[in-house]
Amino acid sequence: MTGFIVTVILWLILICIKLKKSLHMLQQNLYNKGNRYLKWMISNFKKVFITIDLVLVLYIIFLLLADNYVISTLLLDILLIVSIIKNVSDNLEDKKKEKKPLVITNRVKRLLVTITIILLIPLIIMFKNFSYEIVNGYYIRLILISYLIYFVSLIAAIINIPVEKYVYYSFKSKAMKKLKSLNSLKVIGITGSYGKTSSKNILSDILNIKYNALPTPKNFNTPYGLIMTINNTLDKFDDIFIAEMGAYKKGEIKELCDLVHPKYGILTTIGTAHLESFGSEENIRTAKFELIESLPSDGVAILNMDDEKQTSYKIKNNCKKIWVSIDNDKADFVATNIKMNNKGMTFNVKIGNDNVKFSTKLLGRPNIYNILAGIALGNYFGITNEELQRAVANVKNTEHRLELRKNGNITYIDDSYNSNPVGSKMALDVLDLMPGKKIIMTPGMIELGPKQYEFNKKFGEYISEVCDEVILVGEKQTIPIQDGLKEKNYNEKKIHITNDVKEGFNIASKISTKDTYVLIENDLPDSFNE
Repeated sequence: MTGFIVTVILWLILICIKLKKSLHMLQQNLYNKGNRYLKWMISNFKKVFITIDLVLVLYIIFLLLADNYVISTLLLDILLIVSIIKNVSDNLEDKKKEKKPLVITNRVKRLLVTITIILLIPLIIMFKNFSYEIVNGYYIRLILISYLIYFVSLIAAIINIPVEKYVYYSFKSKAMKKLKSLNSLKVIGITGSYGKTSSKNILSDILNIKYNALPTPKNFNTPYGLIMTINNTLDKFDDIFIAEMGAYKKGEIKELCDLVHPKYGILTTIGTAHLESFGSEENIRTAKFELIESLPSDGVAILNMDDEKQTSYKIKNNCKKIWVSIDNDKADFVATNIKMNNKGMTFNVKIGNDNVKFSTKLLGRPNIYNILAGIALGNYFGITNEELQRAVANVKNTEHRLELRKNGNITYIDDSYNSNPVGSKMALDVLDLMPGKKIIMTPGMIELGPKQYEFNKKFGEYISEVCDEVILVGEKQTIPIQDGLKEKNYNEKKIHITNDVKEGFNIASKISTKDTYVLIENDLPDSFNE
């Protein structure tokens, strides 16, 4: 039995190595919400199934025919060791490309407990009923479990659904009670296809000149994110709670509104982000307006008059509506006399009888809309024009959203968070303002459904008009961009393709000159690594 124990130990080592990868992908795919993890496994069939462990599966044929315990065990041990070495090597290689590692949250810990139970049950049965005559059958079971470890993680996630629902509702109940106890708290919801996080942070900077405003951190825009912020951070000293609201399908923003009950709402821009999960552009529009239609009758909605999807929508709510615009002088708050350079922007806004000049360190047309929304709501909350001017001048860059970072002779324009067709074009407009050599590094855009190829090809055409050199991350992922560049007869010698974003930075360093600006447009999660 000693040989069997050694085999089981080697098997457990292999399981632990493979389990880390499967849990990492499960976490990045929202624990299979909307079958995202299952879809990832199907789209990454080779990564999941065509591996060194396929040799172990083929070894099953030998085990079905063999009857020598010593030889069967020895050969299996050798194959397990080979598989362990190869999987460790693959993990180290993946780690070099890894952007966001597996985070050992309480949810992951609960999953590990469930997986441990799933693995222990067959092991206990094997040890309890151990017999040399049927040991090859045990080995076959062990091989199949290790080979199908991605499915084991999925099964564990499914088993844990009732537990996760209980945990969620207990935390949700606590958050709702806390919100109810804060009678004077103003709650603002922000949603849209693009610009939610930037709008939230800009609004927070503007409102904090007079109030204590608490925004949800980073991109915490899910029920869990809002609940965590309320339970762990929000307190009686906060005047305003700003809740960023994200969604992948209809009804999810309504769920967030039912949780925090916003009286004020900002709708940034409606576009094609997450078109794949929403199913249609009309579904996206209806979902985004769930925020506005959830506001009370005495609530206030801040809307974008330059967004045709907003102006053409028949809003089923009689709340107060304040419109902002750059192009339409019929809006309530209009930015005029816009001047933009590589240092920032200046523009004027008519507020009441005053024509107020604003300056900001931020770049890009989308940020003017975000600032306008902040000015509109700040004005409604009684912030003076002078205070608004100071607040806008001191607004900070949002991390990974047209954020300027200097490194040697390269200035990076970091726009790596969640690129989209509108934002990517505007990011190129910002790059075009820069006085030096212009380079873009991008893996393209995702989750655009049947329009993904079309939008990325168009993106490639825009790139050809602005960039001196192009670094594409993902040989297959960026084919549409490559096609767009070819259509514009872009110099192929100026196109650099890599499957590793870290190598992309090395390329940028090699091809840079004295004054170089590198636009980092989008940074796909590890589940998209080629």
